[in-house]
Amino acid sequence: MYDYIKGKVTRVTPEYLVIEQQGIGWQIFAPNPYSFGSDDLQVFLHYHVREDAHLLFGFPTLEQRELFRKLISVSGIGPKGALAILASGQPQHVIEAIEREDESYLVKFPGVGKKTARQMILDLKGKLAEFFGDPFDPEETNILLSNDQAELEEAMLALGALGYSEREITKVKPQLRDLDLDTEGFMKKALQLLLKQN
Repeated sequence: MYDYIKGKVTRVTPEYLVIEQQGIGWQIFAPNPYSFGSDDLQVFLHYHVREDAHLLFGFPTLEQRELFRKLISVSGIGPKGALAILASGQPQHVIEAIEREDESYLVKFPGVGKKTARQMILDLKGKLAEFFGDPFDPEETNILLSNDQAELEEAMLALGALGYSEREITKVKPQLRDLDLDTEGFMKKALQLLLKQN
């Protein structure tokens, strides 16, 4: 129904961003809302309908949107779970884990247990070749001017919104305090640390 939207980002929260287009503010849920910036931009959309809500999900690239759609086609993975997986900033690693049948990597994501990881492999292995070689913009381009604690706190809130527990967040937070990053940078680094934990 909707393919993309072009407009200006007017608000960013840990769960969604608002893009204004022709006087209307569109609430768009995204893997990492802080990665979009505040300039005019194009966001690829997925329109999700359920009994109690009609939701828009947004992605910076067409490939990310298509991978999101593949993920939510798996039994046991809803939109929130798929966003948490994509928020790692390294979808290529997810694809490789599926192709290698690496359940131990997949179960590190919130809401993904052994049964769901196995289902991901069964449903998606061999069907993600189109995504190989796509960079998904994984580069860490987050060098910032100041180490504002508010940005670290925003990143921690965003992790909570993705489904990580307070215990998991508290475990990685001390490793982030001395880093000079923006909210997006803290998010990526925290997700990398969380994925390394057993």
